[in-house]
Amino acid sequence: MKEQLRTYLNRYISLTDTELNLFFNHLTEDFFSKKEYLLKPGETCKYKYFITKGLIRTFYIDEKGDEKITQFAIENWWVTNMESFTLQLPSKQYLQAIEDTAVLKIDKENLEQVFAKVPKLERAFRIMTENMLIAIQRNHDFYQKMNSKERYEHMVKAQPKFTQRVPQYMIASYLEITPEYLSSLRKGY
Repeated sequence: MKEQLRTYLNRYISLTDTELNLFFNHLTEDFFSKKEYLLKPGETCKYKYFITKGLIRTFYIDEKGDEKITQFAIENWWVTNMESFTLQLPSKQYLQAIEDTAVLKIDKENLEQVFAKVPKLERAFRIMTENMLIAIQRNHDFYQKMNSKERYEHMVKAQPKFTQRVPQYMIASYLEITPEYLSSLRKGY
């Protein structure tokens, strides 16, 4: 797990063994079974999670009672409810494991301590957050210009293995299409 984390962080910064060990010692390993919730609405998000194995989704329930998936996160991604974690407010969304999932997690207090001791890590997390915001903006802009079929084709081309791991109804929710329509699109692949 430590080497997996080092490989990930090396995309942004270079840490000495001492710095990596200090960060790693502030992380806690955790495991979530398939369908287990990491966070529910009304709870305050206490952690940022680095996924070492597995798959997590972020979603909310709309006024009609339908699930609306806003994000999927896979191995070597950080996931959290940013608003709840940063502002320590109750969450409006769920975080749920889609598969058995192993994570390294860190709470806000420990993260701030690590940032004070290893400023390079704060820089890395800033860059990760900027990249995440850029990706959200691109996806929003990109998907606004695409029809349902094009959104699905783009997703399959960008993440072919990922689309095989996620249940069809969840992909449909994320793409904002019906499961039936998704089924007809999948027949073309």
